[in-house]
Amino acid sequence: MEGDENNIADVEDETGELEPELKRTGRLTLYGKRFLRRPSAVFGLILFLVLLFFAAFGSRFSKWDYQTLDFASLGVAPNSEHWLGTTSGGSDLYAMVVRGLGRSMSIGILSSVATTVIAAIVGTSIAFFEGWFERVGMWVLDMLLVIPSFLLIAMIVRSASGGSSWLWLTIGLTAFGWIGYARVLRTLTMSLRELDYVKAAKFMGVGSMRIILRHLVPNLGSVLIINTVLGVVGAIGSETSLSFLGLGIKAPDTSLGTLLNEGQSVIMTAPWVMVFPALVLIALTFSMQLIGDGLRDAIDPYSRSAGKV
Repeated sequence: MEGDENNIADVEDETGELEPELKRTGRLTLYGKRFLRRPSAVFGLILFLVLLFFAAFGSRFSKWDYQTLDFASLGVAPNSEHWLGTTSGGSDLYAMVVRGLGRSMSIGILSSVATTVIAAIVGTSIAFFEGWFERVGMWVLDMLLVIPSFLLIAMIVRSASGGSSWLWLTIGLTAFGWIGYARVLRTLTMSLRELDYVKAAKFMGVGSMRIILRHLVPNLGSVLIINTVLGVVGAIGSETSLSFLGLGIKAPDTSLGTLLNEGQSVIMTAPWVMVFPALVLIALTFSMQLIGDGLRDAIDPYSRSAGKV
């Protein structure tokens, strides 16, 4: 049949009658339809997009900048001038939350994507080459797992200047976040390396890295996508914990964890300083969790969403 294979065309059967040809649905289209049939996943996506919008453009809705201090309004409650109130130092909390949300999302997304890329390449390579390379690779991963990553990340960020602390925090989370993930991907790749098309590619002389990048990594795509989304939650949680303890983002920059750290000292006198950043953090992690669950059910052929499209 000529033409686009995704279009419906009339074909004749043995009796000479016309029957419509079934429309072929692409894999990504199928995943998208399954995802959109889950109300919770759609809600999570909408919530995330709203938060992303405010992180990118929220500062344009207010005349206050996150670095501007209003000494006439120190620690005031939410009002028409300061929508979410101010901190004890006179900073507009709305501007601080918008800035902190954007910084936390930047760290979480960049760290999660970078961690997934490194873990995918390292994990599949260790499983693919087998032999002494696999033994040495697994030994290295086991040694890296015992490193106190939390303390090392805190030391790295502590030595950085205020303007670049978020970048060093992202690098630190990436440098230590891929190790356990690489072990999981190595286990999954052990079954893929025995498939016929991988052996055929080796026999035909295809380069090792080409096989890894063109055949092994794409076949782990569903796992990589889900773990990238859920990895954002983990990265944001780590950033928040470090910043809450005073070991993360430094002034004059801010993040949700920094705001929580500042709010816990005035929770009795100015509860809004902690309540609003906490609500935004909960909304962000909750939206990513719903998106991750929706992607898992959409990609998994045995999930409850699989038979609906």
